[in-house]
Amino acid sequence: MNTGAYLEITMKIKEENRPAAAKVYGEYKEPFLKGVKGALSKDLLIRKEDVQVLHGFDGTENALAYLTCELFKKDVLAGLSPLLEGEPEIKIYETA
Repeated sequence: MNTGAYLEITMKIKEENRPAAAKVYGEYKEPFLKGVKGALSKDLLIRKEDVQVLHGFDGTENALAYLTCELFKKDVLAGLSPLLEGEPEIKIYETA
């Protein structure tokens, strides 16, 4: 199946907290791929200035729906919240 949309979540996380953030990513990658409607991929991107998680979906509707699902709100966000320096930046890109 082709990727129809990407959900990009950019987070400011101190370097010393990045291993804990990577643990949250690893813990919920498989449940995301197996249980979230339309989920196709999930990648962790690390730069000096921030950390990004790039989620691939079959379309924008499922990318938007993920942001309100239980896995994201109660598990992923709860695990990452203590590590964040400010609000994450969330963008959705539609592929052409």
